[in-house]
Amino acid sequence: MDGHSPRPQQRLRTLEREGSHNLDIESMDGGGGGDWRQNGSAAALLRYDDSGSGRGSVREPLLRKRTLNTTSQIAIVGANVCPIESLDYEVVENNLFKQDWRSRKKKQIFQYIVMKWTLVLLIGLLTGIVGFFNNLAVENIAGLKLLLTSDLMLKQRYFTAFFAYGGCNLVLASAAAAICAYIAPAAAGSGIPEVKAYLNGVDAYSILAPSTLFVKIFGSILGVSAGFVLGKEGPMVHTGACIANLLGQGGSRKYHLTCNWLRYFKNDRDRRDLITCGCAAGVAAAFRAPVGGVLFALEEAASWWRSALLWRTFFTTAVVAVVLKGLIEFCRSGKCGLFGQGGLIMFDLSSTVATYSTPDLIAIILLGVIGGIFGGLFNFLLDKILRVYSIINERGAPSKILLTMTISVITSMCSYGLPWLAACTPCPVDAMEQCPTIGRSGNYKNFQCPPGHYNGLASLFFNTNDDAIRNLFSNGTETEFHMSSLFIFFIAIYCLGLVTYGIAVPSGLFIPVILAGATYGRIVGTLLGSISDLDPGLFALLGAASFLGGTMRMTVSVCVILLELTNDLQMLPLVMLVLLISKTIADNFNKGVYDQIVVMKGLPYMEAHAEPYMRHLVAGDVVSGPLITFSGVEKVGNIITALRITGHNGFPVVDEPPLAEAPELVGLVIRSHLLVLLKGKMFMKERVKTSGSFILERFGAFDFAKPGSGKGLKIEDLNFTDEEMEMYVDLHPIANTSPYTVVETMSLAKAAILFRALGLRHLLVVPKTPDRPPIVGILTRHDFVPEHIHGLFPSLNPHKFHSTSMGG
Repeated sequence: MDGHSPRPQQRLRTLEREGSHNLDIESMDGGGGGDWRQNGSAAALLRYDDSGSGRGSVREPLLRKRTLNTTSQIAIVGANVCPIESLDYEVVENNLFKQDWRSRKKKQIFQYIVMKWTLVLLIGLLTGIVGFFNNLAVENIAGLKLLLTSDLMLKQRYFTAFFAYGGCNLVLASAAAAICAYIAPAAAGSGIPEVKAYLNGVDAYSILAPSTLFVKIFGSILGVSAGFVLGKEGPMVHTGACIANLLGQGGSRKYHLTCNWLRYFKNDRDRRDLITCGCAAGVAAAFRAPVGGVLFALEEAASWWRSALLWRTFFTTAVVAVVLKGLIEFCRSGKCGLFGQGGLIMFDLSSTVATYSTPDLIAIILLGVIGGIFGGLFNFLLDKILRVYSIINERGAPSKILLTMTISVITSMCSYGLPWLAACTPCPVDAMEQCPTIGRSGNYKNFQCPPGHYNGLASLFFNTNDDAIRNLFSNGTETEFHMSSLFIFFIAIYCLGLVTYGIAVPSGLFIPVILAGATYGRIVGTLLGSISDLDPGLFALLGAASFLGGTMRMTVSVCVILLELTNDLQMLPLVMLVLLISKTIADNFNKGVYDQIVVMKGLPYMEAHAEPYMRHLVAGDVVSGPLITFSGVEKVGNIITALRITGHNGFPVVDEPPLAEAPELVGLVIRSHLLVLLKGKMFMKERVKTSGSFILERFGAFDFAKPGSGKGLKIEDLNFTDEEMEMYVDLHPIANTSPYTVVETMSLAKAAILFRALGLRHLLVVPKTPDRPPIVGILTRHDFVPEHIHGLFPSLNPHKFHSTSMGG
């Protein structure tokens, strides 16, 4: 590889002479981002072009006519084409930026700091209110449905009760699927993989759009109320990120909702920080776990972290906790209908004695091993099921709705039918609560049993998921659930959790995993009751921890979330032990569930580590040409031609004689800045280098700020006369004069780590030897993707390539 000679760069004028037939690709989303296409069985890379590296020679698959996506692969695997772009966290240090920075006064710096903390305060307030509203709505809608069914069963109208129960579920599920399929397909699923990819630098269509937020909130309420085995916790993370993105748009010029203070946030860096705060706020609102929310954002979601961001996320989650505490206290007076205990899965196991001995540790190690095996199997089966669902989802919205309705009917039949297999149990004499429970949630559901008896399986199935978890975690209830009931419930929840995720409804995986884990934890606790003194409720908690560790592979954040949920700090060593064991076991089978879904959806996620095969390549090996560059003073027609025939977002600026004594790299200009400059029509008749002062007077730094959720300026929006096309424009004032560069002989592994650590969109490759053009090419996210590298070097070990490519 050391003798590799870089591909020659080619000037734009040569491209003009050759014509644009080799670049006959539709312009992408106005921003010229990348494009991934995936089929029903795997995420097949066809194109991701995000640079100025001039991929002019396009292979046949790339020339297929692109269609606007109707399903969005961001939400559901197996979708039509969807444009994906990179985010750019680099500071563009051009003359405009430097002038703005020098002229910024203390008042403006104060405004920026005040707005930064005001926005995170608003994120905390709104996320907390939305989280409470979600729970309030679910508890009341699901509560009314269960009350109606229970009343009919008390009158022994069992068939009518089933049709009422199943009919309510079907209506709610159909409504959730309809708004998701037709309004915002990106709202389906949990949303955590999408948020994780966004914070890694991947900006895909409608991930955080206002329509996605709307459907995420109401679709989640309808889906959970419909009795599906899914949670609202994952969607709350996505909801918090959407709220943060909406607040961080810098206002809206279209609706006249903007002010000078908001303009500071019209960049990817500040939006990334706000969305990280929103992600943490979502976890805090879902579990009432503020510290767990901060750690979740740090461990699982964010790719870039710093101490200042830690303070802001902590402040945001603290605001969420205060808001939820106040609203729940208000509801304790009975003013919130069937809100019950709040619907926020909060359990208090602090009254249990958490002393443990050596036999207890053996039982806990066994739980960790079981959780690792079940977690690895869950991820494997989920991967297969999602690939099957992708074939159905590709057929359009009606097919999605039909699939959702089918799963709803199956879920209703299991929830209503399986409790009939359980025997009626006499109410315990020393029951702490009313037995049987009538007219509200509780441990002792009457179902079809005579007075004075309860159905243990119905206590799990005929409750909301949050109440079912409370029942499993309850202490002092060693004999409440029969072993057969627990086995039936575990099998049903495990299977229903698998088939439910992937339908066109906002759905989280936390609740199915906690339910299944708590069930087999209680089974193990009951079986080992003769050798262990721990309460089955504690075993249920440890079982939930082991399954969470086995599926999601998170340790620190899950540990703290569970401790905040249960208010039992004495369990810390046991939870840590079971999480470490389950994660270690499951890592031998596959990757975490969110990492798998990121890969499955074709999101170009960059891991924190470089793959081993990258150490055998250098940066110059993967850059491809011809490279399109601009002169520091370029003809308007040349720029417009380049923007029209390519989708590149970055173009190197190279000064040649007579503008410079020898060819030199001035910097990098990006597409959006070029469009703003062209729209201003500050053109010159002669090709002469200017001081740029008239451009600095005409434009300010914020004129080039990134637009909000709108499409932004596109080349198709601009019109020029023939005379203007022959004029010149000075690019020096808008060129980033200090772009990050690497020498062509740097190892690709080192370049990949640098690229991800700095959050770059473009990394310029410069020659190692003199007397050559000043730039070899540009590295973008596309160039680090395993499929691209393997396409350039097929001789790489296929087995090694496959095993590493699944890593993201």
